[in-house]
Amino acid sequence: MDYRSQNYEEWMSSLPEELWDIPITNLAIPGSHDAMSYCLDINSPLVRSESDTFRLLDGLFYCLTRPAIFKWATTQDKSIVEQLSMGIRFFDLRVAHKPCDSSNYLYFTHVIYTHLTVLETLMSVALWLESHPKEIVILACSHFEGLSDKLHESFILSLKKLFGSKLCPRQALQSTTWPTQESALTLRSLWASGHQVLLSYEDQAAARHEELWPAIPYWWANQPTAQGVISYLDWQKDMGRPEGFFVAGLNLTADRYHIAVHPKQSLRTLTLSNWESLQEWLENQKPGSDDNSLNIIAGDFVGPVPFCPLVIALNQKLLQNTTK
Repeated sequence: MDYRSQNYEEWMSSLPEELWDIPITNLAIPGSHDAMSYCLDINSPLVRSESDTFRLLDGLFYCLTRPAIFKWATTQDKSIVEQLSMGIRFFDLRVAHKPCDSSNYLYFTHVIYTHLTVLETLMSVALWLESHPKEIVILACSHFEGLSDKLHESFILSLKKLFGSKLCPRQALQSTTWPTQESALTLRSLWASGHQVLLSYEDQAAARHEELWPAIPYWWANQPTAQGVISYLDWQKDMGRPEGFFVAGLNLTADRYHIAVHPKQSLRTLTLSNWESLQEWLENQKPGSDDNSLNIIAGDFVGPVPFCPLVIALNQKLLQNTTK
């Protein structure tokens, strides 16, 4: 099957029937790193975790620091609905409450805060799922800077109300025929149950709610070059794959020294200039249950490059295995 001619808006439901009954932890799933950074507010406060030194510099040299922050903190240029329609099914969502904000509004973050609130964004995801009943999304909520226990509970209740029966509980699909509950999750079983959302919540508050899943491991290279990222990911693969869901981050990271000595560069130009090497590595990967296989693969600027088609096409290798 030529996946490049597929409708990526409904790629999961378009997979061959032979792949409907394998664990979705064995599928190759396209993911979006810092998925909401396309709507960062350049004038918002810095997040609480930034150092006092950087906060001071930002205050003194605002006209210099803010354009730099915006260029290097922006990792995506497509809205979340556009990302869904392109085939993204894993979203890295960093949630926070603004300092000195008396409201309960939560925003997404990457150094600074977004224009859009969390709930209005996730409502658009819920609406998209209504019209795509056989597509499954994995929402990984993390960081949670500035959230009190009360805010956590309020947010979780809002999530449960928003997604309702679409949320797949941790224990819903346990099976004695599979070694872990995650491996009992298949496209066919999810379609039968009506579950479309796996919601990972990286905080201890999740333990009190069966609708929430624990944190999903993310392999982050923290490297500014394709070779650095590839070397790190190959090293992780040699260590063996985790059980259940995990993310291989095919995203570059520039430290502040790199940013300072490359004033004309941005994360977008860095990503695009390294894409050829990243693509070559990506095309040689495979999904499945082997120790060196991958599951979720997350990238930056998933719109300008053929990221989703390449990740989705890796599932052809599973199809080849089933016909041997």
